[in-house]
Amino acid sequence: MASLNTLRTKFGIALSVIIAFALLAFILSLKTEMGFSGHDPLVGVIDGEKINYSEYYEQYETFKKQNNVQESDERTSAAIAQGVWGNLIAKYVMQPGLEDLGLTVTDKETMAMIAGQYPSQILLNYFRNPETGAYDMAAVRNFLAYAQTDPQSMQAWEAINEAVKGERESMKFSSLLRNGVYVNSLELNAGVEHANHQYTGRWISKKYTEVADSLMTVTDADLKAYYASHKNMFKQLPNRTLTYVVFEVNPTEDDMANLENKVMGVAEEFKTTTDLFNYTRGNHYGKVAENYVTLAQLPKEQNDALEAGNTYGPVLKNNEWTMVRTLDTKMVPDSLGLRQLVLRSDDEKLADSLMAAVKAGASFAEVAEKYSLNSNNAKQGGDLGVLPYSAFSTDFTDHFDGIKNGDIVKVPAGAAVMIFQAYRVDKPSKHYRLASITYPVVASDATRSVVLNEAGNFAAKAKGSIEAFNKAAADAAITPRTATIAQGERTLRGMEDSRELVRWAFGAEKGDMSQILDVDKDHVIAIVTNIDDEKYTSFEQAESQIRNMVIRDKKFDYIVKELSGNTIDEKAASWKSEVGTFENATYASYYLPNLGFEPRVIGAIASSKEGVVSEPVKGFSGAYVFCVDKITEENKQNLEGERVRAQATQESAFLQMVNRAIEQLSNIEDLRGQYF
Repeated sequence: MASLNTLRTKFGIALSVIIAFALLAFILSLKTEMGFSGHDPLVGVIDGEKINYSEYYEQYETFKKQNNVQESDERTSAAIAQGVWGNLIAKYVMQPGLEDLGLTVTDKETMAMIAGQYPSQILLNYFRNPETGAYDMAAVRNFLAYAQTDPQSMQAWEAINEAVKGERESMKFSSLLRNGVYVNSLELNAGVEHANHQYTGRWISKKYTEVADSLMTVTDADLKAYYASHKNMFKQLPNRTLTYVVFEVNPTEDDMANLENKVMGVAEEFKTTTDLFNYTRGNHYGKVAENYVTLAQLPKEQNDALEAGNTYGPVLKNNEWTMVRTLDTKMVPDSLGLRQLVLRSDDEKLADSLMAAVKAGASFAEVAEKYSLNSNNAKQGGDLGVLPYSAFSTDFTDHFDGIKNGDIVKVPAGAAVMIFQAYRVDKPSKHYRLASITYPVVASDATRSVVLNEAGNFAAKAKGSIEAFNKAAADAAITPRTATIAQGERTLRGMEDSRELVRWAFGAEKGDMSQILDVDKDHVIAIVTNIDDEKYTSFEQAESQIRNMVIRDKKFDYIVKELSGNTIDEKAASWKSEVGTFENATYASYYLPNLGFEPRVIGAIASSKEGVVSEPVKGFSGAYVFCVDKITEENKQNLEGERVRAQATQESAFLQMVNRAIEQLSNIEDLRGQYF
């Protein structure tokens, strides 16, 4: 019944989401002033299928409920958005493609999965026996029996079936791809050789920076030819270019002086109060620690003050005023070795009987393995390992007072009840529970108001055109910043709290200026200076980058023409270069001392013979010539070991490449930036 209640709860929420969406759709049909003009906006296109706001919103809300997550911060919001987008790609690309391949799941297969003949993680998640952790067919039968009379439960069962089929289809596709990967004998032999050989020798180089750019003649034809032959290098996503100004809200000297006076007044009360717990909790910036720590775990400056029985601070450090005082001390073990057994809170009688059984001589490990709901450590007999006392909050430590080796302790913990057995209790030492107040150094309301007025004055002068924006910035002696945001990006680099700015940008036209937007603690005003929806960066935009690449290639040819001589020393003389050495280089090396990151050179070294002076190699930073003086052979890898390694590596790489290729072929347009 527990599984049944869980399912009813989860899918009751899902139905509520659907109802909420229906209400939203009704409202949108009536309200054009919401910005949707009475229609369902397009937020993306996946393989020709249009994804509208309503569909994405429903998927987004359902994803949050099913995964029990909320948009607590930008990182979590981005993860939710990525998960929803992945589900939509699976729906419109992967599933139809699998059907075309014939990789379907029959009703017979589905029944075999439900019966437990084939493992299914989805079914296990819903119908896991809490005592054994195994798939519980009896729970499935009970749920189906109830679902016959409950339409909501039957709808939940149908949704589970669809998810199980999708899981099985994905497994079949992955298996098909893995079975298509084959490592041939040439690759195996080369892999063994590369793994078992180390190279020692000498090298010389001439850097591109040693040749003046003015010596290279670069024509428009050269640049356009390079662009045409390397066009895939310049693929891009649709993007917006912004010019923006930042009005930083920083505390003034008066703000800092006023804050210091306030902190000093609070500090006097903090030092002398006889009700430290409530005084600290009553301060907006106060914090009472939930655990006990040793002084060794604290910064030395705090350690010295607290050990002497004094209050630490107030001290200004890292833009924060901090004061710390000891709330309580205990003589407790430095570390505890514990075993744990977890039960539901309504299993109090079972908990008491199990405790009695262990105290009478039953094995705690065997009891935990059989009864504990914590599947992470039940098979290890509930062993949590040896943990420092500071790892436990006061909710637990209050029950651990005076604990001895072999003691059994019961701890209520919300929806669970936990039983612990101590198998190691270290020597006690003094532990401290601390109260602290930390004031951040921030601008005052008056300062924020002044900066906001400055931003408002700028906005009034800058409105109308890009030229007016730049002139207003020059008049205010503010240096504008530039950023390019690609489709699918949620924030500006280096500005974590800039989601609202990006959302505005993807709904704006060229020349539009934003309102004053709050980003982190500052105010930002931006203007869209360019919109580029082309598949490739234009030649004009890439010209500077192309010129550098063409000059580099011409410099390599120029440097090679200067090279003469037969030995490495003679060639070094022609380049006026010193001879360097390398030792123990391998094919898998990415970096060599003095040589740097030069994979082409390292690859050439690993393919060389002893005593042979190489041809010039075009590196990232210059031209290189080397001579391998010694090849050392070790028996680090054999054919079978290399087969396992290479097969696993290629399978993993192949699966990733196939998924990327499928997405590229699906012509995906991600237009969510304006709304999500």
